[in-house]
Amino acid sequence: MEARADLRDSDPPTEPNRGRIRIVIADDHPIFRDGLRKLLSLEEDFEVVGEAGDGPEVFRLLEELEPDILLLDLRMPGLDGLAVLQRLQLARKRTKIIVLTASEDKNEYVQAMKFGCSGIVLKQTATELLMKSIRKVHAGEIWLDSYTTAAVMRQFAAVPDPGPASDRRGRGRAPLSQREREIVALVAQGYKNKEIAEKMFISEQTVKNHLHNIFDKLGVSDRLELALYAIHRGLHEPAPPES
Repeated sequence: MEARADLRDSDPPTEPNRGRIRIVIADDHPIFRDGLRKLLSLEEDFEVVGEAGDGPEVFRLLEELEPDILLLDLRMPGLDGLAVLQRLQLARKRTKIIVLTASEDKNEYVQAMKFGCSGIVLKQTATELLMKSIRKVHAGEIWLDSYTTAAVMRQFAAVPDPGPASDRRGRGRAPLSQREREIVALVAQGYKNKEIAEKMFISEQTVKNHLHNIFDKLGVSDRLELALYAIHRGLHEPAPPES
């Protein structure tokens, strides 16, 4: 299938432009890729460095170009988007992935998040939201719009909704401390335990202990549910200092 790295013949080889967000588009529809590339190229801080039309080409381009962002369709020949995500999760690539899809299959959203994508954007989304999602994910945040957040949250309907802090107290659950809120915000922004520990000047084991308490207080079972809960409840922004 078609793949392309955009290199200008007149330009000598140079180091990647670190001032721009380097993007690879992976979608099996050439017309869609072409239109999206033109839209993204209008943004001064974006640079589309490559395009892939199937799953295997994605891996070749990521190895060759090491982009900052991969915009990944879930329905591609050769190897679908979920399989690509799963392999990239194992390979621990530095590229952050935004799923850009027309699918409304909520189970696919859940699987994509579990396989390590940093955002989900529907193809019918407004252009400015796609641009915003790319910048947010590049900055280390997780991006889900209101529709996809609600859709994914419904897949965890079996997890009891802890409700507001006052309700938790009524059921014997303590509210989150400020430090726990800070950790929740960092998890929702995509930080790993080691990175959280470094940012907060605490040990990685202390982070794990806090997460254990947070899971218990909120009634969630893993980091994905915690991140989704935080986004749903507006806890993904840093907590204000205690007065």
